[in-house]
Amino acid sequence: MYNQPMLRDDALKGKTIVVTGGGTGLGKAMGTYFLKLGANLIITSRKLEVLEKTADQMMADTGGQVLAVQCDVREYAQVENVLAQAMAKFGKVDGLVNNAAGNFISPTERLSANAFSSIIDIVLKGTVNCTLAFGKHWISEKQQASVLNIITTYAFTGSAYVVPSACAKGGVLALTRSLAVEWGKYGIRTNAIAPGPFPTKGAWDRLLPGDLAEKFDFKSRVPLKRVGENQELANLAAFLISDFSGYINGEVITIDGGEWLQGAGQMNGLEAIPSEMWDMLEQMTRAAKGS
Repeated sequence: MYNQPMLRDDALKGKTIVVTGGGTGLGKAMGTYFLKLGANLIITSRKLEVLEKTADQMMADTGGQVLAVQCDVREYAQVENVLAQAMAKFGKVDGLVNNAAGNFISPTERLSANAFSSIIDIVLKGTVNCTLAFGKHWISEKQQASVLNIITTYAFTGSAYVVPSACAKGGVLALTRSLAVEWGKYGIRTNAIAPGPFPTKGAWDRLLPGDLAEKFDFKSRVPLKRVGENQELANLAAFLISDFSGYINGEVITIDGGEWLQGAGQMNGLEAIPSEMWDMLEQMTRAAKGS
């Protein structure tokens, strides 16, 4: 059942939602489900051709309305253009999903200062730009709204080899919790999702080229012994962006099958010990107690 739609068909009827990085992968999966639940959708990314192809496919699949707007979230004027086009097309915006991201997998000492800055600018500055532009609009219009930030579990643990992303996502986590308090009085909720492994063809091929993705066995790192299904993330995102979660504010929900907890416990690696060895260890322990 975990790959089945969760909410009732009209759960987002009348809502208009913006998804950055909405042309591919998880952004596309979330946006498609929002449409199926009755929402109008605006998708953005830097690649207009990809966006337009995705928008056509989404509308054909769902019968919903999709507006594709080219936008580099690092540029505040381009974000303001997204808001202006959304208002012109749909008259209002009710939700923002900050999903646009970038990443490098590399030893940090191999990264240039510009490489580091590029990730910070897309992930942290881009999220700030979008949240500020839409937040200011909602506050001036006295409109209730919902912001959903897509972060990662290493935003709160840190992680080697993805240090720029960890720093940027950690900043987005702080932004989420800070604005939940500050903007709550305006009826603007701010929440986040921290996904674990949800491998998508394009993203993982870029991060782990060649046969590295196969060698890096994500399933073995997850207690549930599987990776996530896109619909699972879409279900959670739809709930958090909807009015059904109206009393959830400032929360970060992890959806990773227990992956980060498995990596956090000192003795969790003992899972690799076979049952026969446990029998032997138990006998040794009893013998030591008896001596």
